[in-house]
Amino acid sequence: MSLARRSLMEAAAARFGWRRAYADTTDVDELLTEQTETAYTAAADHAALATAKNAGVLAVQPGVLDVRGRVLADVLYLEGVLTGARNRGLPPELIERLEDAVDHGHEMTVLLAGTIRTTAALHAAS
Repeated sequence: MSLARRSLMEAAAARFGWRRAYADTTDVDELLTEQTETAYTAAADHAALATAKNAGVLAVQPGVLDVRGRVLADVLYLEGVLTGARNRGLPPELIERLEDAVDHGHEMTVLLAGTIRTTAALHAAS
C-alpha cells in the first residue's frame, strides 16, 4: 500500500512503529513486500558503511553487539506474544509458528554471541 493510499492514522502508525492487524492476506502480503523492499534498500547503505568501517575484528564487534541486543529484546517480546497466544487458546498452527520464530530468534542470539566472543578472541590472539 503506497503512502498516498494510507490514512493519516496509518501514516502516523508507520512513523512511530505502531502496528495494526491486517485481516486480508493481500494487505499482509503488500506490507511484507514493503518491509522487504525497505530493508533491502537500506542494506546497500549498510554494506557500504560496514565495508568502509569494519577494517579489523574489533571494529565488527559494536555492530554485532547492537544487533544481538535488539534481536534478544525482540525475541523476548515475541515470547510474551507466544505466552499470550497459548493462554488464550489460539489455534495450534499459530502457536507452532510462534514457537518456531522464538526458537530461531534464540538460536540467532547464541550465534551472534559466538561471533562477539570470536572478535575478542581473535583480537587477543593477534
